[in-house]
Amino acid sequence: MFTDDQPRSRFELSAFTAQGYERGRGVGWQLAWLLVSGVVVRSWWCPGRLRIAVLRSFGARIGRGCVIRHRVRIHWPWKLTVGDGSWIGEGAWILNLEDVTIGSNTCVSQEVLLCTGSHDRLARDFRFDNGPIAIGDGVWIACRSTVLRGCTIGDRAVVGAHSLVRSDVASGQVVYGCGP
Repeated sequence: MFTDDQPRSRFELSAFTAQGYERGRGVGWQLAWLLVSGVVVRSWWCPGRLRIAVLRSFGARIGRGCVIRHRVRIHWPWKLTVGDGSWIGEGAWILNLEDVTIGSNTCVSQEVLLCTGSHDRLARDFRFDNGPIAIGDGVWIACRSTVLRGCTIGDRAVVGAHSLVRSDVASGQVVYGCGP
């Protein structure tokens, strides 16, 4: 409760319900993934082939010849598609509340964040404003870059280190910093 002399918040966070967000699997499946992910998939000792096999068993669609390093965090593997020959570097975080598609021969470097989730800053209940991420073939997303929800990165594009991508990147385009 606010008194007249206290500023009012823009949001009523207690009204947040996650309405419209579909996790894609039941609670038991989600809990199993969180356990296996934390104990096996992200561990340094887990061989790459086993890591990929476990991800596939939880619904990830991963092509041939992919490399997924340790400490990679994948929120929901059943919302992930990776093409042939792609690499996902150590410490990358794929926060895929919605689908993330990574093309073939694409490099997602160390500590990159692919974030499909957001909130509607104008909504009092701070409801979700999520969107998928699509990354084309032959793309390089350099270390510690962030790609935000709803973005498409075209084939052969390059996203420079420490960049923030908040809108689509055209095929063959090179972006760095806070672009486009």
